[in-house]
Amino acid sequence: MQYRPHMSQPARTQPSDAPDTSTPGARRAAAQRLKMRRELSAAAMELFATKGYEATTVDEIAAAAGVARRTFFRHFRSKEEAIFPDHDDTLVRAEAVLDAAPPHENPLDTVCRGIKEVMRMYAASPAVSVARYRLTREVPTLREAEIASVARYERLFTRYLLGHFDEGAHREGDDDPLLAEVAASAVVTAHNHVLRRWLRAGAQGDVESQLDHAFEIVRETFGAGIGAGRALTGEQPPAAVSREGEVLVAVARTDAPLDEVMRTIRKAIKDRR
Repeated sequence: MQYRPHMSQPARTQPSDAPDTSTPGARRAAAQRLKMRRELSAAAMELFATKGYEATTVDEIAAAAGVARRTFFRHFRSKEEAIFPDHDDTLVRAEAVLDAAPPHENPLDTVCRGIKEVMRMYAASPAVSVARYRLTREVPTLREAEIASVARYERLFTRYLLGHFDEGAHREGDDDPLLAEVAASAVVTAHNHVLRRWLRAGAQGDVESQLDHAFEIVRETFGAGIGAGRALTGEQPPAAVSREGEVLVAVARTDAPLDEVMRTIRKAIKDRR
């Protein structure tokens, strides 16, 4: 799979309710919006836990949060949306990671960094995340809403990888676009597997380390193809290894990410054994 650097990204359509953060005033408004969404979510979660999901009404959620019914509907379209208050803002942060990626970075590494914004969202409020996880396991409607939210991240990452695919290098019979889509799905699946395991354990353990391990598996499976050709023609690849007798020689650019250099060295040592 060949990728070209500095390639312009395909046009993206933000969610209609995504916050505008282009000015200080807009950022303040976005922060206030998120605060209200979280307050409504907290009220909804408490009512769902005490009364049950089906027995709880939107009017009750609004009253518990101290706002009018119309205020609730300015922030959420339905009561099931109220338990996912942060996904819109997290999606924007994940997209910002992709947009700011350095040109030498492997696109798959960029996507792995992007989805870490989702994990950080859950890790910021462990108790709430565990309660929400248990609730979504019990209520099919909430589970469907959660799946729809996850699908938005997968579409974002697929577009990013496909946006770096060099159509000019495509040959008949190549499966490069398929590999990009499968790789994006693998990153999301690895993230969700680690997240569910962490939530089932009561949000205990080093979830960041677990996630990095899962990403290593994804990189070993897809990384050799996803990153090929990303560097400018004639440049030294980010990291390369050669062996001379019993000496292991590693060559890397000074601007290559440290984790990429270390992965190359670890893989070479593993292959040598």
